[in-house]
Amino acid sequence: MDARRLKTKVIAGFKMRGLMLRPEASRYLIEVLESVSEVELDDVIERILDAVEKQPLSSSMIELSVAETAVQDCSQSCDETIDNVFNIIGAFDVPRFIYSIERKKFIPISMTSHPAPSLCGQARDKAELFRERYTILQQRTHRHEIFTPPVIGSAPDEGRNKFQLKTVEALLGSTAKLGEVIVLGMITQLKEGKFFLEDLTGSVQLNLSKAQFHSGLYTESCFVLAEGWYEDSVFNVSAFGFPPVEPSCTTRAYYGNVNFFGGPSTTTVKASAKLKQLEEENEDAMFVIVSDLWLDSVEVLEKIQTMFSGYSAMPPTCFIFCGNFSSAPYGKNQVKSLKELLKALADLICEHPSIHNNSRFVFVPGPEDPGPSTILPRIQYCSQEMVVIREDLVNKMCRNCVRLPSSNLDIPNHFVKTILAQGHLTPLPLYVSPVYWSYDYALRVYPVPDLIIFADKYDPFSISNSDCLCINPGSFPRSGFSFKVYYPSNRTVEDSKLHGL
Repeated sequence: MDARRLKTKVIAGFKMRGLMLRPEASRYLIEVLESVSEVELDDVIERILDAVEKQPLSSSMIELSVAETAVQDCSQSCDETIDNVFNIIGAFDVPRFIYSIERKKFIPISMTSHPAPSLCGQARDKAELFRERYTILQQRTHRHEIFTPPVIGSAPDEGRNKFQLKTVEALLGSTAKLGEVIVLGMITQLKEGKFFLEDLTGSVQLNLSKAQFHSGLYTESCFVLAEGWYEDSVFNVSAFGFPPVEPSCTTRAYYGNVNFFGGPSTTTVKASAKLKQLEEENEDAMFVIVSDLWLDSVEVLEKIQTMFSGYSAMPPTCFIFCGNFSSAPYGKNQVKSLKELLKALADLICEHPSIHNNSRFVFVPGPEDPGPSTILPRIQYCSQEMVVIREDLVNKMCRNCVRLPSSNLDIPNHFVKTILAQGHLTPLPLYVSPVYWSYDYALRVYPVPDLIIFADKYDPFSISNSDCLCINPGSFPRSGFSFKVYYPSNRTVEDSKLHGL
């Protein structure tokens, strides 16, 4: 396109939005746009106009500096797509959002009066931790169709299956018997051997003798929907259920393109059509997930050598190697020993140049590895969000259940439902699973990610719930050298095993 036609097109585009260009701004934009193909020109001009309007304009006359800033913003957003294909997000880099009950939206901590988080938390941080967990589940539950009040003027049948949430305060303030009440609260043991239900308004003693438990692992510090009747200062529970789980797409329909997950993108990567396209086109992308990689075991190293040889012709996108990285703690010599073992692994990787040059490696320490206990990395690949946690959670939660499920065969399903319903990776009492109080938000799984990898010593499983795939590769040496392979292009997982010679 010649310069005159280009100038006419640019000026017309700005006039359509009630803006006028200074001559120097006009000349600059024409120089920039000369190299853009005619097919993309309209789209690029629109993006520049959007970037101009985002700036604090004092008048409708656009200066050169405003045009330069707009072009820079557009070029960064194009580069951002390339930068955002693969990112590792540390636990301390996860953004913190506070839910505002008044405004009914999530607000970044920088826009609130909350102090910056610290590893040495204050007493208020401990209280805030449970308050935030409750508030997030409360807003999610209130939005669910069975708890939304019937529309005025609707048919009587439409209100039949609707329920209203009560608070503990409403129970305590009643002198008469209250029947068929549902309360959202946290199970806690304020007195030894006696369970209570606690919310922001108070606590009430529970009678669980006739309680039926819906699917899930009900532990202390879990938030539940308790149904029953209140009489003589005791809440007699007839049924326990969990707050309803909400798929990510439903959450985002309410809160837009906010990037809850973290990473370099200013908005959620799920909103990027380019990243989604890259994800679907790259059908060869795969993530190999191994847990309990005992580097001090000759047999394990032989199996890893076999694995690398097999994948040399088609290197995976990423190897996720989870600890423990030694079969037994080494005491005071453990750090030195682990350094030598990891060097041996590095040498093994270098023996396979295609893997060394093309694959990424993510190492997640186990509970018995030296260092700052549990590490929680998050992985963002194209438009997908993945969380990896190496902790033996399944057994911990089973041991701390108020009442174990009748069927042990279905424990993985109970476990996955509990985690997603709680919106949190460790919904256990703090004396069982300690967390840094002011960083508790980094353990949230809300909105629900695409993939959660529970590197647990429990038997391997793959379960999909609410558009979230939850997988456990199991212990590599203990499960006959089994591992999982995840294919992000079609969001499927494959069970793999290295057999003996």
